[in-house]
Amino acid sequence: MVTFEELNSQNHRIMELSKVLQAVIRDRELCDNEVTCDLFFQYVDQVKGHLDVEDKHLYAALLNHKESGVNYTAKQFLSGSAEIKRIFESYLHKWCNKRAMLIKDHHAFVNETEDMFRLVLNRIQDETEQLYPLIRKVSGDSRVAA
Repeated sequence: MVTFEELNSQNHRIMELSKVLQAVIRDRELCDNEVTCDLFFQYVDQVKGHLDVEDKHLYAALLNHKESGVNYTAKQFLSGSAEIKRIFESYLHKWCNKRAMLIKDHHAFVNETEDMFRLVLNRIQDETEQLYPLIRKVSGDSRVAA
């Protein structure tokens, strides 16, 4: 069972981490340290974990729903999840080695990281404004998402 409270809490944590990291990574000296690296990989783990929870629990019922609009929305979100994971993996391959950050070009790193943050934050907004209300409407339950 997954509740909307859990999903919203995950999203809130992701947003908090992205805001802190966005401020920290702009300073080159703060960017290359163990604390920032730990926060960064907490962020990565949170995003991946959140997408995995949604993939495993939210979409099955929506994909099998009789209304085509519901199916379409589920397919869009599932496709978006796969695309974010693909972009994330490409980003991590470029800027990280296992659980360490490899920042050779700080300016490029900051730009690409901020792009990634925007992508994830836009996804969170779409979940909050579109996906979660749709699940509530379809299920009739305002507390349990799946």
